[in-house]
Amino acid sequence: MTLQTDYIGKPTNRVDGPAKVTGGAKYAAEYNVPNMLYGYVVSSPIAKGKITKIDAAPVLALAGVQQVFSHENVPHYAFFDRSYQDEIAPGGSPFRPLYDAEIKFSLQPVALVVADTFELARYAASVLYIEYEEVAHETKLSQHIDDAYEPGTGKTGYQPPKSRGNFGKGWKEGVAHVEAQFSHHAQHHNPMENFATTVEWLGDKYLNIYDKTQGAFNSQLLVTKIFGLSKEQARVVSKYTGGGFGSGLRPQYQLLLAVMASLELERSVRVSLTREQMFSFGHRPETMQHVALAAAADGSLTGINHFAVAETSQFEDFTENVVGWSGMLYDCKNVALGYRLAKLDVYTPLDMRAPGAASGSIALEIAMDEMAYAAGLDPLEFRIRNYSDRDQAQDLPYSSKALRKCYHEGAAKFGWEKRTAEPGSMRDGNLLVGWGMGGGVWDATTKPATVRASLDADGHLTVSSGTNEIGTGTYTIMTQIAAESMGLPIEAVTFVLGDTELPESPLQGGSWTAASVGNSVVEACAALGEKLLKQAQKMDSLAFKDVKIEDVQFANGQMRLRSDSTKAMVLRDVVQASGEGKIEAQNAKEKSKLAALKPPKYSMHAHNAVFVEVKVDPDLMTVHVTRVVNAVAAGRILNPKTARSQVLGSVVWGLGMALMEESVMDHRFGRYMNHSLAEYHVPVNADIHDIDVIFVNEEDDKVNPLGIKGIGEVGMLGVAGAVANAIYHATGKRVRDMPITVDKLL
Repeated sequence: MTLQTDYIGKPTNRVDGPAKVTGGAKYAAEYNVPNMLYGYVVSSPIAKGKITKIDAAPVLALAGVQQVFSHENVPHYAFFDRSYQDEIAPGGSPFRPLYDAEIKFSLQPVALVVADTFELARYAASVLYIEYEEVAHETKLSQHIDDAYEPGTGKTGYQPPKSRGNFGKGWKEGVAHVEAQFSHHAQHHNPMENFATTVEWLGDKYLNIYDKTQGAFNSQLLVTKIFGLSKEQARVVSKYTGGGFGSGLRPQYQLLLAVMASLELERSVRVSLTREQMFSFGHRPETMQHVALAAAADGSLTGINHFAVAETSQFEDFTENVVGWSGMLYDCKNVALGYRLAKLDVYTPLDMRAPGAASGSIALEIAMDEMAYAAGLDPLEFRIRNYSDRDQAQDLPYSSKALRKCYHEGAAKFGWEKRTAEPGSMRDGNLLVGWGMGGGVWDATTKPATVRASLDADGHLTVSSGTNEIGTGTYTIMTQIAAESMGLPIEAVTFVLGDTELPESPLQGGSWTAASVGNSVVEACAALGEKLLKQAQKMDSLAFKDVKIEDVQFANGQMRLRSDSTKAMVLRDVVQASGEGKIEAQNAKEKSKLAALKPPKYSMHAHNAVFVEVKVDPDLMTVHVTRVVNAVAAGRILNPKTARSQVLGSVVWGLGMALMEESVMDHRFGRYMNHSLAEYHVPVNADIHDIDVIFVNEEDDKVNPLGIKGIGEVGMLGVAGAVANAIYHATGKRVRDMPITVDKLL
């Protein structure tokens, strides 16, 4: 019987699906360990000032309350003495919880109450008496544009955007001009799983730390550095993550508080944050943008000017690439780019799905739509006329770029040719119909990763890496790659992840996990194949004598000669003959093919084109997005089923950014007021209609050996801009302040 062993590129069900739907998948706050205590964080009600008094005695008198930690009694660990840097910390001095009496932002953690039960800890936290001295705070970005400054490169890897040519000259050469201001408010990630850490005390400062994170090794790095622990003493486990979207890239303060409490009390401790407290750290920063475009009579761009000012905290410089994409997506010789930061009394912003690009693409794509009208061209035709075949920002050729295919295939699927140009000219009964488009570009990044492959005597392959799974399908696609690499049925393969005792891998973010870990899986399996071949050559068989690994293929659970498939050995027989329980191998991260990709000779990016239909009630000005077609060029698609789900999620995010999502700040208090899922509006089932995802064929033998480009973020780009453009086409009203709510259309 021939077994299916070709899995890459095939729609495959999630291998972790059964665990998730049956409750077998455990999240950070679901690890129940014996003798556990519960910590509840007390948050500051003011945005700036200092604590003048804490009276913990009545709380400590409650039966079952074990301790109240605050700046007055915290242990003298490293993070209370000096600033620290985790893997993605921006420049500056990171926030240190419970360090001193100073209040830097609203909802800042000021105390941790630890008790025998969660309910008791929560009650005790609610009655803990704290006095504050409040001082004036600044949280309004628009009032600090003149104070904005250019961030330095520092340790963050941030590089200022590069201008080229002479924009002033290009502006004068243009016969059509567009100049406008754009803005969007702060947005919070709001994953379904709240942040939590369960610390299991094993004795003698040995800890098992179950953390909500997008990078177990990042959490471990921080804990070992802060508390002076060895890696063996601070094992971090994160098998499942209930959504991250960037919020889990940086370890959050509940991790430090839980570890601190466990070490001090020598007990297991869990600290979980509430939904309100999820608004106390990290967010997509509020950003204000200026875009100016000039075009010649034939519609070709003669000048692009894109300038942005974004918020950051008083203690760190958080930077994004907001404007850089405008220097590469379209063909133009004269490009002026600028980016500045304004310090406010808020927590440091944090990467949020397609950071920088999601914000910048809104302004650019709306401006491109406006310019298409000014130039008298169809928005699609205008983009095609300004198509860039080379990355002018880096002055490099693309490893591959199928954006033109995205335009054509997406437009054909959508029926774009039926669009009439005049705003308000299309109707469905009483409803105004609008068609708009947008697009985007995202880095195709790879990072060296380590993977171990082990084949046991039963013929079962276990492949492991410390990478994370945030719901994107990592368990599944890595299982597919391993199964095909070793010629085994997918049922005979297990992929293990999310544990610092496994081989080290990078954070899951930036759309680099599939390429980084996936290619390393191939390398580890290749190393395993060489060991299996050597063992086969020791056995009583002449078939593999003097055979090289290039002459062997793995298929149907066998190792066989490429030249003669009848000469084969069953893999489990090879392992059994070794006398060992398993044969295993690991790729060398520093010697991997991924590590050899730098310095880049090519610009490596994924692209997409989005087409959107809206229907608007002319009396109520309510907007419904009734159709979306998203055409994505992202290299080799490992699993069309899970990949489609990622793009569907990206589109929903884009719709939320366009129509609903904003963290509403009451500047009198310096606090986000809609800090709940009831009031922080995101799209739900009733808001979502037809979404078609097209994966445009794109082969790329330069980006990495498997030809993979990430898709988790590129699918979001252009969506919000396309919605805004469709609303203009339907109503004739141009809105440049996101989200586009009813009041802005009435």
